[in-house]
Amino acid sequence: MEKTKDKLEIILKYFSDFTPTQLNQLEQLDSLYQEWNAAINVISRKDIDSLYEKHVLHSLAIAAWFEFPPGIEIIDIGTGGGFPGIPLAIFFPDVKFHLVDSIGKKLKVVNAVADAIELKNITTFHGRAEDIKSKKFDFAVSRAVAPLKDLWNWSKPLLRNERKMESFKNGLICLKGGDLAAEIAESTLRPHIRDIQSFFNEPYFYEKYVLYVPV
Repeated sequence: MEKTKDKLEIILKYFSDFTPTQLNQLEQLDSLYQEWNAAINVISRKDIDSLYEKHVLHSLAIAAWFEFPPGIEIIDIGTGGGFPGIPLAIFFPDVKFHLVDSIGKKLKVVNAVADAIELKNITTFHGRAEDIKSKKFDFAVSRAVAPLKDLWNWSKPLLRNERKMESFKNGLICLKGGDLAAEIAESTLRPHIRDIQSFFNEPYFYEKYVLYVPV
């Protein structure tokens, strides 16, 4: 089996300014997810050995486009095993992330991983995003959990209608793949779209995209 540091090379190929703490957190993800996935299947069995490319680096496509400033708050809708929330929380230690999922056993893994790597900037919520009534966020992120129309309907009521970043208004940022024409048409939205291969030149990211919808 590849050593974890070898697996991390695909991350370090594109990002190089990690602190020792961040590198240590990233290194621990492999063994933690291997262990937890054997008990609670939160990552496809065929993908677990490609954790850093197919889950961590994929999540960090958002960081390749957006430089979130300290203090902002981000909700991860349908986080599953913690993606994109956990990699983004490692990358942006001064940003607050709220990871939401309706399946409790997935959040059990998220909380255990966060505790093990001493990730202090995440909280979790067991339920649906639409059940959150008393909190607002600057951005919502999500990875292929629902059609764009639904993600926007869930996230829009939770987003503050203001600008915390000079270059971007608050909004929804989601990771999606394949032919999105019908899905975008159905949503009646006009998202900004970036091809992930423009960030990460790897075959896996062919026809994978970051979509951004400002409020």
